[in-house]
Amino acid sequence: MLPDVLAEDLLVVFCGMAASPQSAKAKAYYAGPGNKFWPTLSQIGLTERQLKPHEFSEVLKYGIGLTDLAKEVSGRDAELGYSDFDADGLRNRINYYCPKVLCFNGKKAAQIFLEKRVAYGLQEECVGDTAIFVAPSTSGAASGFWDIRVWLELGQLTKKLQ
Repeated sequence: MLPDVLAEDLLVVFCGMAASPQSAKAKAYYAGPGNKFWPTLSQIGLTERQLKPHEFSEVLKYGIGLTDLAKEVSGRDAELGYSDFDADGLRNRINYYCPKVLCFNGKKAAQIFLEKRVAYGLQEECVGDTAIFVAPSTSGAASGFWDIRVWLELGQLTKKLQ
C-alpha cells in the first residue's frame, strides 16, 4: 500500500503491521488520528522536530526507514489475515539494506515475524547483523498499552549505535 522508505546503512527501520485505513487514504505512514509515532520520534531524539505524516519520506535524512509487514493491503489488525503478511519479504529487505536496528511498532507484528511471543525491548534474535527491538504500538487504538519508557530505551540504544 505505502512505499517502503529504505536505504543502506540506516540507523533504524520501523515496521508496522500494515497501513491503517487512514494512512492508506492519506498515502502517508502513521496518519491516523491519535497516532503517537511522529511526536514520539522527536520526543526520543530521533528527529529534530515533529514531522507530519505527509513528510514521511524525510525520515531518511535522520537515518530512519519505514516499512510494514503487510505491504499489499491496508486495514486494522483484526481485519488482516495471516496470508497478508510477508515475513520473508521483510527479512529480505532487512538483509539487503542492513540497518542497525529493526524496530517493530507493536508486539503483534514482531510476534508474526519471529513466530513466537515477545516482550518489549531488545530481542535475542537478529536479522543478519540487524538488532531487533519491539516497542509499544503508537496507534491510538493501542493507547492502553502505551509506554514511552520503552521508546526512550530505543532512543538510548540508537544513540549508542551512531
